[in-house]
Amino acid sequence: MAKAKQSSVYFCQCCGYESPKWMGQCPGCKEWNSFVEEPVHKTSGAASRIASAAKEGHGMLSSEMTLINDVSVTEGTRITSGIAELDRVLGGGVMQGSLTLIGGDPGIGKSTLLLQVCRNMSGAGQNVLYVSGEESKAQIRMRADRIGEFTGSMNLLCETNLDIIADVIRNAKPDICVIDSIQTMYNEQVTAAPGSVSQVRESTQILMQLSKVLGVSIFIVGHVTKEGTVAGPRVLEHMVDTVLYFEGDRHASYRVLRGVKNRFGSTDEIGVFEMRSEGLVQVSNPSEFLLDGRPLDASGCIVSCSMEGTRPILIEIQSLVCRSNLGIPRRQALGVDYNRVNLLMAVLEKRCGMHLGDCDAYVNLTGGMKINEPALDLAIILAILSSFKNCSISPDVAAFGEVGLSGEVRTVSQVSQRVSEAVRLGFKTIIVPATNLKEAQKTAKDKAEIIGVSNVKEASDRII
Repeated sequence: MAKAKQSSVYFCQCCGYESPKWMGQCPGCKEWNSFVEEPVHKTSGAASRIASAAKEGHGMLSSEMTLINDVSVTEGTRITSGIAELDRVLGGGVMQGSLTLIGGDPGIGKSTLLLQVCRNMSGAGQNVLYVSGEESKAQIRMRADRIGEFTGSMNLLCETNLDIIADVIRNAKPDICVIDSIQTMYNEQVTAAPGSVSQVRESTQILMQLSKVLGVSIFIVGHVTKEGTVAGPRVLEHMVDTVLYFEGDRHASYRVLRGVKNRFGSTDEIGVFEMRSEGLVQVSNPSEFLLDGRPLDASGCIVSCSMEGTRPILIEIQSLVCRSNLGIPRRQALGVDYNRVNLLMAVLEKRCGMHLGDCDAYVNLTGGMKINEPALDLAIILAILSSFKNCSISPDVAAFGEVGLSGEVRTVSQVSQRVSEAVRLGFKTIIVPATNLKEAQKTAKDKAEIIGVSNVKEASDRII
């Protein structure tokens, strides 16, 4: 008997676009060379069968129509994770029936954070299930002993077959479920290898059905590529409710948890953690943490204030400008946009008469933070000027403001929060855009000198 011919299709790794043949450019997202070939075995709807079985076990019929006014939203739909920084990023807590994706570099602390969440929530009376496809139960227990004692109901399952995992979730009906990681899970109905576009997409689809029908809050751990994005199809990020990224150097002590998508809250919030021997520890005051140990009399250093959601964060900006021995000067930016730094240096040359064309220039945000807010422009320019002139700026000076191509200093938002944070940490002089001067003076209340500037030349003359 002749075997049935196995069909294959091509998937775009960036957006999940499907094509019967290979194409150089994806019609969906316009990326080049993003198509990969994968065998496909058509099934009779594995996700539909999972959803039907889940509805039978839970007694819910999600397919019934309901008037929007009849839908009740109670305060009990959010559950605290026991970690304030994580609750802040999630928008106030873990939403019941949500699907959350956490990505980050290897060793950054994704599994450690989720194990701490499981410890806190199981201790608060929640039924927790931790599914690992990468570690044995003994390895998880060793990491758990380092974090602390587990007093609640937390179950471990080391399995990669998603059909078995789905049966366990339907039978156990946990409040919280962690899948570590989605790239190790596989569905027997899909012939592609684990971690492939097809497997990741189908596995996430089944987990989403279980989450919505059973009301289980599921956390998915995702590996990242060398570009820093979650491995697998970009459609994965579209399917989940929340996408969180762990940032920072795994060899450093700090970690930044940033929300890039959140259907239940703001995407501008960040959580700051410090990695210690007992696990991840919250940093409730990141401004003091980031400014700790800064030099007080070095040139090229100044403090600015950035807004991350509702939280003002003071951060030190450092610059080093020196004569270049190369034909083409070297420019490097860490934590800020490289092109933005080049633009600001061009403004300095044109509007302030500074000859930087034969100088190497390096700009760095201390603490490993990555911020692209235009409000840092004025501080970057002052740091470059300070280093170029080899003249230090007083350590109690802070500056923020957006700089335009004409050298003007433009208004920024949330001035009151920025000034309040700077005053609270003891800064005596704050440079702000002239258009924000009255609001800043009203907030400072004579606790700090507020200087309003309208262009970079005026700021340079006042400070350097």
